Amino acid sequence: MIDTHTHLYSEEFDEDRREMIERALNKGVTKFYLPAINSETHEKMLTLESEYPDQIISMMGLHPCYVKPESWEQELKMVEEYLNQRPFAAIGEIGIDLYWDKTTLDIQVKAFEQQIDWAIERDMPIVIHTRESFDETFEVLDRKKHPKLRGIFHCFSGNLEQAKRAIDLQFILGIGGVVTFKNGKIDQFLKEIPLDKIVLETDSPYLAPVPHRGKRNESSYLDLIVGKLVNIYGKDFSEIDTITTDNADRIFNR
Repeated sequence: MIDTHTHLYSEEFDEDRREMIERALNKGVTKFYLPAINSETHEKMLTLESEYPDQIISMMGLHPCYVKPESWEQELKMVEEYLNQRPFAAIGEIGIDLYWDKTTLDIQVKAFEQQIDWAIERDMPIVIHTRESFDETFEVLDRKKHPKLRGIFHCFSGNLEQAKRAIDLQFILGIGGVVTFKNGKIDQFLKEIPLDKIVLETDSPYLAPVPHRGKRNESSYLDLIVGKLVNIYGKDFSEIDTITTDNADRIFNR
């Protein structure tokens, strides 16, 4: 299994990070992709990657919740410097978040578009954060449409129409703990999405799957997400593991 989106460097793991990673490895998680947030955590993320070079792979980008009027342009300069220094798996997580702050929409869009441009220039996938912002996100993607523009809709929680639209735009869906929630709704239509259009993720330490909902999430819970997909697709565990692993390797060009 591959966890395509996990914040292993989060301070919520500071007390037991190594043990948590070992639990995941023992469960069969072979790779962990770490999305970037902002400059306050880049070095922590990259240090952790250096400690597990065969399993942990970093992305680089500026999270939309950290696109602030006073700092976003400087933050983007740092992202670009990192992208020029070394390879990353993807530019992410980037996008638009209108749950926490609607007043920064204009600069969120500018930051999103700039990072899309870098991804196209470098032929890299992007990992999109979209919260209460599907319409705005699709507007940007339609404007920026390009043969090289591709990636993952992280923590997909939209409807069937939005899922199909994302796939039409050369994106695949990141499926995590939400699929196990009674009110998550995506379990009601996910079977209509081909298995080759999804990847697994936890978004740990957030969005823990049932029966851990409301508690700290971790990558070892990825098997609970696969277990739900077994029920949805009527496929066995190993087949879902193989297909989603191949999907992740393909999107990240590994």
